[in-house]
Amino acid sequence: MSDQLTIAGRTFNSRLMTGTGKHRSVEDLLASVEKSGTEIITVAIRRLNLDDPNEKTLLDHLDWDKYQILPNTAGAKTAAEAIFTAQLAREVTGSNWIKIEVIPDPKYLLPDPIGTLEAAEKLVKDGFICLPYMGADPELARRLEDVGCATVMPLGSPIGSGRGVLTAEEIQIIIEQATIPVVVDAGLGVPSDASSVMELGADAVLVNTAIAQAANPGLMGEAFKLGVQAGRKAYLAGRIPVIDRAAASSPTEGVAAVAASG
Repeated sequence: MSDQLTIAGRTFNSRLMTGTGKHRSVEDLLASVEKSGTEIITVAIRRLNLDDPNEKTLLDHLDWDKYQILPNTAGAKTAAEAIFTAQLAREVTGSNWIKIEVIPDPKYLLPDPIGTLEAAEKLVKDGFICLPYMGADPELARRLEDVGCATVMPLGSPIGSGRGVLTAEEIQIIIEQATIPVVVDAGLGVPSDASSVMELGADAVLVNTAIAQAANPGLMGEAFKLGVQAGRKAYLAGRIPVIDRAAASSPTEGVAAVAASG
């Protein structure tokens, strides 16, 4: 059975997106990308050295025919900075895909909901395919969908914290209300975190630090691939109801009587 992820009319076999930051080497990055099976890779445009055309950047190490490169606006503190970065990304990559990040808070790195919505409105009108990173706010998710975003990307917990999914109830509401893909992004620490949100019905996850900073990024990339696949299969299979009492797994009717001993 075909079960592909569709974003803005493009289909993908993998539901695991990965990032390129914090890898200790290009070799670690390429190993994790390959083992993860990802097809969408996000790159922070403002953190590339674009002044020297002869210097290789991350973009030169990735196979553009194999992967959908997703530039992001990391480093933008305002909507205006995010819009400028998106326009720069389109010039550099030739792609109108953009992951919107508007993060003024340097300590907790929580996204600015007002700035995110403002940037999304303007970038959608400018022809961008927008994938906004956001707090797990169902109302904001609805507003972002209304202005034409291709996905919403609520956080599980603060970026890079590895704290897992602290926003499961809000993510569940976003999933129930959304008609565009819901991609859980940030804070996932281990494959079981990814599996848990996929079991809720999330369409995909984006993982960076948990893979990049693992002792073996390639192996962790593969582990996240399997976690995403397991969670998706569990969601499609349909879990049993949660009840407040035990329920015998063996038949309780038609059981042979046992004679009492002398």
